[in-house]
Amino acid sequence: MISLAAGPKHGYAMQDDIAELVGERPGPGTLYGAIRRLEEHEYIKALPDQDRRKPYRLTDIGRAALNVELQRMRAVAGTGLRRLAVA
Repeated sequence: MISLAAGPKHGYAMQDDIAELVGERPGPGTLYGAIRRLEEHEYIKALPDQDRRKPYRLTDIGRAALNVELQRMRAVAGTGLRRLAVA
């Protein structure tokens, strides 16, 4: 969902973005399985095809869910960093 936070992307563009973000490119099966699950939860929505590519966008529900998860991750990372500094 982070890949779609800045705007719509098609699958290949998401693969590139994810590879840049985490250093590893997800395979098509992994990516499209995740896309299917995110659509089922209404976190993302498919847009009309563009030149044989299907772009997706983050929904309002997805944006809210992503925000909650990123805030949770920030709290966990902060706790971990503080504990490392004490050790």
